[in-house]
Amino acid sequence: MSVPRRPPALFAAPILVLALLLTGCSSGGAPAKTPVGAPGPQSDAASVRRASPSPDPTPSPAQIPGLGPETLAQVPDEARQVFVVTGEEADSHQSGAVLYSREGPAESWQPVLGPWPAHNGMEGWTDHHVAGDLRSPTGVYPLTDAGGRLPDPGALLPYDEHPRFAVDGEGFFGEPLEGSFDYVVAINYNRTAGVSPLDRTRPLGLERGGGIWVHVDHGGPTQGCVSVPEEHMEELLRTLDPAMNPVIVMGDAATLRR
Repeated sequence: MSVPRRPPALFAAPILVLALLLTGCSSGGAPAKTPVGAPGPQSDAASVRRASPSPDPTPSPAQIPGLGPETLAQVPDEARQVFVVTGEEADSHQSGAVLYSREGPAESWQPVLGPWPAHNGMEGWTDHHVAGDLRSPTGVYPLTDAGGRLPDPGALLPYDEHPRFAVDGEGFFGEPLEGSFDYVVAINYNRTAGVSPLDRTRPLGLERGGGIWVHVDHGGPTQGCVSVPEEHMEELLRTLDPAMNPVIVMGDAATLRR
């Protein structure tokens, strides 16, 4: 379902449109032609008497590979879908992504999509993201809203189709950015849930960045977003279900193992 479009008068000025696009993915506000990257969580007892062996204890539900106790504790009990994005190193922009799901809090997590190649911020990851640092924020964040320049591919999340998702220019390595925002899922870092990814409300303040999305990969690092190939973005949009309270768990491998 598409979110109703705002009145045209709000989007008529080209300068405003450009400014909004450049704020996506925690943009530093560089011109469109400047390489900038896409803007936009036993023991055994001995006995002196011979006795029958005790039955094995009931195994705990399978946890998500690569996530340590501190990270897992941040995943809400009600979450039944977790999109895990794992960076190679703290300063690397290369990542991998897997979507896991479970039937309930006592059930085991199972991979349902991926693994996929992914990109993150040009400078890697950070526990304290600020605007313009070119790093993706680590942590666990709900996924509640989607959108894009292209028509809704069958998303289960609320989907805002709008031409303001168009982008051009070049990325950090000269790759074209066109089509990067054809499909996006807003990551609820410093944003208000339940509104279009284009909304610019920043509850933590503008200095903490914002516009952090999962979007279509353009073949290079981002300014803070996570990107996956277009065909996988379509799969993700058709699978993320608001009834399953999906979240994203994102960060470098060492941080996620904590």
